[in-house]
Amino acid sequence: MTSLGIVAPQSMFFSTPLPLQSGAEIADYTLVYETYGTLNADHSNAVLVCHALNASHHVAGSYSEDASTKGWWDNMVGPGKPLDTDKFFVIGVNNLGSCFGSTGPMHVNPATGKPYGAHFPVVTVEDWVQSQARLADALGIQQFAAVMGGSLGGMQALAWSILFPERLRHCVVIASTPKLTAQNIAFDDVARQAILTDPDYHGGDYYAHGVVPKNGLRVARMLGHITYLSDDDMAVKFGRDLRSGSYQFGFGIDFEIESYLRYQGDKFSEYFDANTYLLITKALDYFDPAKDFGGDLTKTLSNTRAQFLLVSFSTDWRFAPERSHEMVQALVNNKRTVTYAEIDASHGHDAFLLDDARYMSVVRAYFERAYKEIDGSSLKAGAQL
Repeated sequence: MTSLGIVAPQSMFFSTPLPLQSGAEIADYTLVYETYGTLNADHSNAVLVCHALNASHHVAGSYSEDASTKGWWDNMVGPGKPLDTDKFFVIGVNNLGSCFGSTGPMHVNPATGKPYGAHFPVVTVEDWVQSQARLADALGIQQFAAVMGGSLGGMQALAWSILFPERLRHCVVIASTPKLTAQNIAFDDVARQAILTDPDYHGGDYYAHGVVPKNGLRVARMLGHITYLSDDDMAVKFGRDLRSGSYQFGFGIDFEIESYLRYQGDKFSEYFDANTYLLITKALDYFDPAKDFGGDLTKTLSNTRAQFLLVSFSTDWRFAPERSHEMVQALVNNKRTVTYAEIDASHGHDAFLLDDARYMSVVRAYFERAYKEIDGSSLKAGAQL
């Protein structure tokens, strides 16, 4: 397996207003994206990768020789990797409302000449999918070989299968859920409250004040990060280890886990936008495609046409395997072709980003099968399914 090497983002401007589920609309917006691999003659080998909360369009490759610029799913996407860019044309898109290039709260609202701030319209998973479909149209891609994502990205992949059933042949949903539990919504709200009550938030217009609500962002990230790890993983990595070897009898850092969480919070507050965090967590909370079907997930997925791969992880208590079981059962009820793998991994929700050999093998085998289905294509010599 080799690296994609140096990659560069692209952007596309859209002047036609995009109607949003809230009843609002957004016009004159830009989507930032990256592509890897080569689009074949009939455009049948395109794969859309949807990103999770704090990720972006930068899925794979690097922006420089500095390893820290590597894409967030570089272990998954690239030449010879499970999603092989020698075979597939892969697209990563930065969602509207993000802080990594696509139009979001930090950008100037053409109607006011000032940053949108808290006035940026609330967006949903379905709104993102609609914007991604517009980008696909502009790139001449009428049907994806697959739409793929983990966590919040998996919600987008599932929404694609519902909203545009004829526009994807495979739907790959990893470490995801058909809706958040009450506990998950509670975590998101506490995180938002940490930001909203930070004195530096200024009602979302902190840009004009030249400040960032860092304390709120730090706490939000620390809380979120706890939910991404399993108890077993934290026990192995940190246990009750003391940073200095003894209690300090104060309210500073005593335990290594405290040091780790504060480091993660500090780092996050340096690069992520607070208004974006509010928007994306609301999109997570609102996702519930079965809501319009009386909560019946089988009816919700009745119009889907894709084949599905679902993967869950045994210690993921944020998006537990039971949530994937619900989706699998609903798809089986609809007689869809479903492949399901539950990986026994100790890393909690974050396992979908890591190099578990069993997990990578499942994804690799699935995409090799998907590649065989592309008209006029066959596996390269020596490749094994």
